Amino acid sequence: MPGEVRLRSEASAAKMISEMGLAELRAAMDMTQESLANALHVKQASISKMERRSDMYISTLSKIIEAMGGELQIVAKMPNGNVKIRQFTRYGKTNLRLPLPSAKSQNG
Repeated sequence: MPGEVRLRSEASAAKMISEMGLAELRAAMDMTQESLANALHVKQASISKMERRSDMYISTLSKIIEAMGGELQIVAKMPNGNVKIRQFTRYGKTNLRLPLPSAKSQNG
């Protein structure tokens, strides 16, 4: 295969690997729906439903990714660069909750 064609093919393969749905990712991690269900303490049918959803809670997606051995990271692609959004990290890791000012301190 000529060099240019090979490079395009490798780039296409890398993109396919870097962009997967949950079912594809689970299969790539050599997990069955049943094994993932066991790890999450849910029924296999629940995994099947989750894999078909186009919308879900971030916490649900995070639990699924963690059960597969990964860590969910949310990155905003901005015009001037990428920004990792840490608002959705689990409490206790990096998300610190600061006390809200009391009504008394706001009024006086």
